[in-house]
Amino acid sequence: MIDWKNELNEQQLRAVCYDKGPLLVLAGAGSGKTRVLTYRVAWLIDQGKVRAEEIILLTFTNKAAGEMRQRVEQLVGKRIGFAGTFHAFCAQLLRKYGERVGLGRNYVIYDETDKKELIKTIVKELGFDERELKPAMVMAMIGNAKNEMLGVGDYAEMARGFSQKQVAQVWERYEMRMRESNAVDFDDLLRLGVRLLEIDEVGERMRAEYSQILIDEYQDTNRAQYRLTTLLDGKRGNLTVVGDFSQSIYSWRGADYRNLNLLKQEYANLETVKLEENYRSTQRILDAAYGVIGNNTGHPILELKAIGKLGDKVMTYEAKNEREEAKFVIEKMNGEYGKYAVLYRTNAQSRSLEEAMIRAGVPYVLVGGVKFYERKEIKDVLAYLRVIANEVDMLSWQRIEKLGKRRADKFKGWLETVRGGGELSTEELLMGVLENSGFVEKFDRNNEADLARLENIQELMSVAKEFSDLNSFLENVALVQSEAQSSLDLDKGVVTLMTVHAAKGLEFSEVFVVGLEEGLFPHSRSIIDKEQLEEERRLMYVAMTRAKEKLYLSYARQRLFFGQRNNGSPSRFLSEIPESLMETIRSRTPAYVDRGRKKESNGWRVVNEWETAPKPVNGRVVEELVSDDFDEIDSW
Repeated sequence: MIDWKNELNEQQLRAVCYDKGPLLVLAGAGSGKTRVLTYRVAWLIDQGKVRAEEIILLTFTNKAAGEMRQRVEQLVGKRIGFAGTFHAFCAQLLRKYGERVGLGRNYVIYDETDKKELIKTIVKELGFDERELKPAMVMAMIGNAKNEMLGVGDYAEMARGFSQKQVAQVWERYEMRMRESNAVDFDDLLRLGVRLLEIDEVGERMRAEYSQILIDEYQDTNRAQYRLTTLLDGKRGNLTVVGDFSQSIYSWRGADYRNLNLLKQEYANLETVKLEENYRSTQRILDAAYGVIGNNTGHPILELKAIGKLGDKVMTYEAKNEREEAKFVIEKMNGEYGKYAVLYRTNAQSRSLEEAMIRAGVPYVLVGGVKFYERKEIKDVLAYLRVIANEVDMLSWQRIEKLGKRRADKFKGWLETVRGGGELSTEELLMGVLENSGFVEKFDRNNEADLARLENIQELMSVAKEFSDLNSFLENVALVQSEAQSSLDLDKGVVTLMTVHAAKGLEFSEVFVVGLEEGLFPHSRSIIDKEQLEEERRLMYVAMTRAKEKLYLSYARQRLFFGQRNNGSPSRFLSEIPESLMETIRSRTPAYVDRGRKKESNGWRVVNEWETAPKPVNGRVVEELVSDDFDEIDSW
């Protein structure tokens, strides 16, 4: 028996037990939104409002969905109909009804690496200059258009200027290749899922199957996800969404916090409940964060109240340079390394921190690096499996042929005997690939790097054992990479280094936010545009509200960045924090000035090309922690 009143605060209880129509829960950082969602699902089932199998819970990570599903089962002993990501739901929908939109059931999902490789090939085929028409830029433009529910024909008609017309040509050929390969990318999953729900028969079946819809992190939805929401509900008003305007930091991949406002237009009887009691941070940390976010005028802002103590003042530090800044970070740590996180705006900033930690013998984990499913040997093995499932997957065939004609011919011979793979388990098929392609013959068991690759293949075998069906296995592999976070536990007794984007949804006892210089955070590309500047401010708010007990903010008077030493000025965000909340320490060491290359002091030089993430140092890398690739935005 659940004691609803004792287990929830007043506003949480109001949200959980609301039963008069559509509900919007504005949940501030650390306010217990996951608890509200799980208890609301449990309440709906417990009160007989809906059968468990008629509930669909949409999230942005399978980890979050899994945790909520498990919690609901603990509360009421029943399993809900669907709990997973938007992409996973649409993939499931396409397996059932994909032929209605021209897609075979054995379709494959191209990840971002596959997509980039295909676009790069097409750019060359069309004779375009890759230096001018960068594949990453083309990917972003096509992805944004798809998230706006535009097709290639729509985009071609709207294209203005030489570059957009080139992108339209690339997209047209890209679509042709995808159809030939019976393949989709992540953006297609959403777009085609929406198209299916727009078919009356399919939409009616889904609405009959799911009578209650709950959605987490709604500020992160794009236009396609908003459309999917309204199609699933069908104006019944059986909808609960949770979100926070102030934590919307993904506009660069199509997310639009204004979808929260659109719901109010869609549903005249939409009830709004605000969760403003914070169970994570101290009041001083919350007040400092509010001092920053309160300068945004484009969206509503929650003013959070801490359930815990007042806490220490926020410490700010002015360093001479990035080396002194890193030294300050290390000196403030007391040896319990698992409780610390160091957050920064761009991937390149980790270099000085890593070097200092290695010298000081401080154990750390760098979030990022090459993810498991993007390692070459894993991509190679997956290519074999993908053509077993879908023989017209031309991108995978090209990868196989690059491994050598002898191996390709050997594999083709074996493939004739297992066409479709329907009679064999995923594990048996993977074993067959390894035995009949000659793939593992190229690895030297006396070479440490090759041994590590063989261990990775063995790990893939362990995952394959969990899936009897090959298509389900390949779908899972692809969807894992579309998520923002994985299930790895960070508190392993080491310091966590990560970008602010990667830290979304996490919390740490003590947090350092470094590199708070004008032009770096906020980034130089965002300063002149009001909406982009407000997103940078929301990013700062997210960074600050990761801290539970102590928050440190630092900046450097000079910073070596992209090979040049620049003079910097403190970020405007620091001046937005009330002085009464801060304890400020300044370096007494005069900044070094290179008389021959003195830089202007009004911010960093704009970097025109996206850089790759820093290489892992010391082997201390979380390979899969952030499987959604933030490099494009975090490497500006």
